[in-house]
Amino acid sequence: MANVLITGGAGFIGSNYAARLLECGHKV
Repeated sequence: MANVLITGGAGFIGSNYAARLLECGHKV
């Protein structure tokens, strides 16, 4: 899977997006 860098991961959208990517097996 892909390595993904999310800036603003502490915010509502960023944290939900990070959780979704982790569920799909990506490295965040």
